[in-house]
Amino acid sequence: MAEVLKYGDRIHLQNAYSNWGGGYLDTNGHSTATGGVYGVSTADSANRGQGTGTWEVASADGKAAGTPVASGDLITLRNLYSAGSYLDTNGHATAEQKKAGAKYDVQTAKSADRGTGTAEWRIFAQTSAPQDANVHIGDTVHLWNVYGGNGGFLETNGHGPASGKYDVCTNAYYNRSANVADWRISRA
Repeated sequence: MAEVLKYGDRIHLQNAYSNWGGGYLDTNGHSTATGGVYGVSTADSANRGQGTGTWEVASADGKAAGTPVASGDLITLRNLYSAGSYLDTNGHATAEQKKAGAKYDVQTAKSADRGTGTAEWRIFAQTSAPQDANVHIGDTVHLWNVYGGNGGFLETNGHGPASGKYDVCTNAYYNRSANVADWRISRA
């Protein structure tokens, strides 16, 4: 039986693009956006730098640590690099990304409340075993940002910084191309 994901767990998120070659969600470089801390891209390794690819799952609805995460729950993801920062939509996607439906740039912020909903994500498992409505380690998920009522789905889109693999933004489409919005959970 698959292990249930719980609030307080530390995870890695691997992108499914190019047969799971899309890299691991990672902080990389300093943000230049107002309220931003680090840029977000993917990396070949879940451990590119100490904590850069490690994310702590918390409830945005006040569910206690140790409680199972259900598909459809509202969560925050805190990156564990340095003092820690939250996965956040901040600014618009690039003009090139917008040609494929992209909405917002993704960076990290010092707090989970930089802007209303910018660091809050609905987590949806594609399926799970057992099918108990919970999210499990090993599941493939979509992460939908709730900024403005519809901040878009987390995806890889274009090349990242020199030490990164792919850039990360949100998109209006849940999977605009070749599994770019599919993320597999593994335990950190």
